[in-house]
Amino acid sequence: MITIKGQINRAIFFPGIILTLYILLLIITPEKALVALKSSSQVFIRLCVPLGVVFILMLLFNLYLKPADIVRFIGKESGIKGKFISASAGIISVGPVYAWYPLLKELKEKGASKDLIAIFLCNRAIKPFLLPVMISYFGWVYVSILTLFTLLGSFIVGYCIHILVKNIIE
Repeated sequence: MITIKGQINRAIFFPGIILTLYILLLIITPEKALVALKSSSQVFIRLCVPLGVVFILMLLFNLYLKPADIVRFIGKESGIKGKFISASAGIISVGPVYAWYPLLKELKEKGASKDLIAIFLCNRAIKPFLLPVMISYFGWVYVSILTLFTLLGSFIVGYCIHILVKNIIE
């Protein structure tokens, strides 16, 4: 695909390079290229079903959870419900973290508590679409424990931020 400016579309750039490398390897060393292709296809097949499920879940979240609905629940008096909403929002958020800073600043100005913003930022480390990849490399037990500790750690960080901001900064 070529864009109007004549540049190669970024969506096909990386796969195009990989395809080119595989073709070159097939010409130079066909045996090794076939082994590599077989290994890559096994990883791809192993990840298709879990990734498909995660993408469907993310689609449903994005369809039914609107930012305006979330803002109502993350005020300073939101309690445990706000903490879980903030954690969930951090988990399902996508894109680079710096893109979220303006929204988080706006939410803070509208009354979102700093501990909930910290919980949101910590839980950005949990990405549902990466869990199948992690599971394929590290196994269910490791990934489950790591994810649980990341989630619990975010609540601890949020509590520490709440205490520090309340006692030191304000």
